[in-house]
Amino acid sequence: MKNFIVLLLLLCHCTFFLSAQSQSAKTAAKIDSIFAAWNKPGTPGAAVGVVYQGKLIYAKGFGEADVETGAPITPKTIFHVASVSKQFTAYAITLLAQQGKLSLDDEVRKYIPELADFGHKITIRHLLHHTSGLRDQWNLLVMAGWQMEDVITKENILNVVKRQRELNFLPGAEYTYSNTGYTLLAEIVARVSKQPFPDWMKKNIFEPLKMESTLFYDDHQRIVKGRAYSFYKTSDLSAQPYKKDVLSYANAGATSLFTTVEDMAHWIGNFRTQTVGDQATMKQMLERGRLNKGDTISYAFALDHGKYKGLAYYGHSGGDAGFRSYVCYFPKEDYGFIVFSNAAEFNPVGKAFDVAQVYMGGLIKEASPVKAPEAASRFKEQKIDPALLDAYVGDYELVPGFVLSFKREGNRFITQATGQGPAEVFPYSDSTFFLKIVDAQVTFHRSKDGKVDKLTLHQNGNKTAHRVAPFSLTAEELKEYAGKYYSPELETFYTIKIDSDQLKLVHIHHGETTLKPLSKNKLQVPWWFFQSIEMVRDASNTIIGLKVSNGRVRNLRFKRLPADFGE
Repeated sequence: MKNFIVLLLLLCHCTFFLSAQSQSAKTAAKIDSIFAAWNKPGTPGAAVGVVYQGKLIYAKGFGEADVETGAPITPKTIFHVASVSKQFTAYAITLLAQQGKLSLDDEVRKYIPELADFGHKITIRHLLHHTSGLRDQWNLLVMAGWQMEDVITKENILNVVKRQRELNFLPGAEYTYSNTGYTLLAEIVARVSKQPFPDWMKKNIFEPLKMESTLFYDDHQRIVKGRAYSFYKTSDLSAQPYKKDVLSYANAGATSLFTTVEDMAHWIGNFRTQTVGDQATMKQMLERGRLNKGDTISYAFALDHGKYKGLAYYGHSGGDAGFRSYVCYFPKEDYGFIVFSNAAEFNPVGKAFDVAQVYMGGLIKEASPVKAPEAASRFKEQKIDPALLDAYVGDYELVPGFVLSFKREGNRFITQATGQGPAEVFPYSDSTFFLKIVDAQVTFHRSKDGKVDKLTLHQNGNKTAHRVAPFSLTAEELKEYAGKYYSPELETFYTIKIDSDQLKLVHIHHGETTLKPLSKNKLQVPWWFFQSIEMVRDASNTIIGLKVSNGRVRNLRFKRLPADFGE
């Protein structure tokens, strides 16, 4: 009888083991299918990790870490994770604050006195929450003539930041993402600790957490074995489907963390049970920002709070060159999800939640709406006569000051919204077009006389935009704008010239582009870093300068130079 009981227990154990093994295999197969499109020779791909109760329960690589050599992606592949880096910088600041070496409410100029005095106190807390009003470093550098492929050092960034004399807004008044803040935070860590920022991070965070393949990469010439390189898809898919997306950063804090899926699992483990820091550290890290008027934002200390189908999580995404990354943690369910990619077209956030659905689908108790498919899969591109596009070309005002512009480039149809970069739209019918980068569509409408006079934007509801009559300037009026303009804050020149009855903006590094007059004092620019120009006039109505804005820089001033300057 005793032997029978033992045999029965063994059978039960084997049945449970086989069932668990089968379940694990089924789960892994589902995850594999999510990334199947990226698991091909000759393509970049992704490294994926799932952490449960502090342990890495799934880790796999798909595609190639280096398309040039064919090196495969594995869970040990080292990725540049872009803005996922920021939470590590924030953790360092939090630890130093706990040690009494700084206060979160200290003025930033206490540690970085070369920063201009804007007449309003900017605190470390403002930097952490992106509420400082400081202009973004990347936008500033490109406006100054840099290319994002250039070697960009910490010193380059600090040099342009310390020349700024105006803010986007008063500290604490708004939330606007600014990489500048996190470069300054890393510099504060270095100055307070009297150690290079990467060295302090290695000794105080990476080594205690046994993140053996993790480092802050601030030397663009340093060799890191086992790293991934980034790529983007070309238009000529048959001859050369991918090209290198060059990244030569030599700065750290806002970006430049090199890490692996396996190492990041240790970091997520520290969220739940602190090896570095304590519960007070994590409580501080999760404290959301608060604006001056009392509104609470979702952004904490480089951890953004959100909900997925009713389940609370916090995390952060990142994107530089062709690198795309996302890390999130569901504290109540004790699941963490890691997705790193080296393909510019990759959507790490969407893929991470696809994986989360596989593991946590049974934990979702609320009645969830059916997930809307992505625009690219919901709509199938149709062939239409390209000549139809000419009727749709023009500007459509959605709300006062916000315009959707459409233009034709050969057989391609391009849209650009005020303050945003251009994007291609694709025909679903002869009057409806969709975007692949976001879930949005537009339908053009004709009036009784057959002319296209309005459109409907289908994005989070339906919104109508009416065609705006084009604004034009006479040949004589164009002369008023031509000239050379200089920015002391960027130490760079731009020229506005007249060519074939059009205004052209010219820069020695960026080349030239056509300016589109929207009114007498406003010009639209198709460059992402130089989107709108407002003319500055004196009491006699003569143009004496410009104010330039883009998504993360507002009203950067340029002075008009004498006509014979430089001749």
